[in-house]
Amino acid sequence: MFVLNLKTFPGVLGPRAIAFARELERAGRAAGVAVAVAPPTPQLETVAGGVRIPVLAQHVDAGLAGPSTGFVPVRSIVAAGARGSLVNHSEHPVAPDAARAAVAELGAVGLSAVVCAPTPRAARNLAAAKPPYVAIEPPELIGGRRAVSTARPAVIGEGVRAVRAVSPRTRVLCGAGIHDRDDVRRALELGAEGVLVASAVALAPRPRRVLQDLLAGFDERPSRP
Repeated sequence: MFVLNLKTFPGVLGPRAIAFARELERAGRAAGVAVAVAPPTPQLETVAGGVRIPVLAQHVDAGLAGPSTGFVPVRSIVAAGARGSLVNHSEHPVAPDAARAAVAELGAVGLSAVVCAPTPRAARNLAAAKPPYVAIEPPELIGGRRAVSTARPAVIGEGVRAVRAVSPRTRVLCGAGIHDRDDVRRALELGAEGVLVASAVALAPRPRRVLQDLLAGFDERPSRP
C-alpha cells in the first residue's frame, strides 16, 4: 500500500488536488501497487468523484454529526465519497480515546482508518483498537531529508512487532522522510507493508518522476514466506 497525503501545501489546492490524484492513479496502475490519496478537505468530494483509487480524509471527528461547526464528522466524509481517513496524524493529533472512537466509527460504516503513531509504544496502544492500518511516523523526521527507515530503522522493526503482538491483521505503514525507492525498499525489508508519503511528492517539481521512483521500490520488496 502506498498512501499519498497531500496535506495543504499551496501547490495541491483547488484543481491541483485532482491532478495529483490522477497522476497517482496512473502511476499505481502502471506499477501494480495499491495506492490511496488524502487530499485537502475542501477537495475531498471532487477528488473522490474523479478517481477510482481510494480517497481518504486527512482527519475525522467521531460522534460530531449534527450541531457542530468546523469539524469533520464521519458522516460527512461518507457523503463526500471517501473510503477512509487518516487518524491522529502528528500535525493533527487527537487523544487516544478520540482515536479509538474514530477507528470504531469508521469501521462501523465500512471505512478504513490509517492511524498514525509516533513511537512503537503508541503504535501498540492504538493497534488495540484493531485499525486496518497503523502508520509509524516519528514527528521529528516528517518533512525532513532523512527517512525513518534509514535514520531510525529500529523504530520500524519494533513498531511492526508491537502492532502484530496485539492486532496481527493490522498492516503497518512506514512514514516520515520517505523520498526515494531505497527508502521504500528499506521500509519493506524492516517488515512494513507500505508507506505513507507527503512532501516528497507534493513539493516535487516533477511529481510523476518521484511517484515512479517511489513505486519502483515495491519491485525490490523482499519475498515473504
